[in-house]
Amino acid sequence: MTMKIAIKLFAGLRDRAGTGDLSVELPDGATVKDAIDTAQHNAPKEWTAPTSLMAAVNNEYVEFNAALSDGDELALIPPVSGG
Repeated sequence: MTMKIAIKLFAGLRDRAGTGDLSVELPDGATVKDAIDTAQHNAPKEWTAPTSLMAAVNNEYVEFNAALSDGDELALIPPVSGG
């Protein structure tokens, strides 16, 4: 079985990927890391996730090993630099 996950990309990630919204299909039991790996290759432009990337599933911050469920929304937030 597979599940469908909506992925939102913010700030510089959106620019790198060429889109702010992706939808990916993953096998049941997939994790946030699996979704990120898939998203990097399924965007209009291939991109690389920064090491300090933050992830939120359904508006709750999670670790990369968190399991996903069908219909989840994964938000990927790049590191913020200020000045």
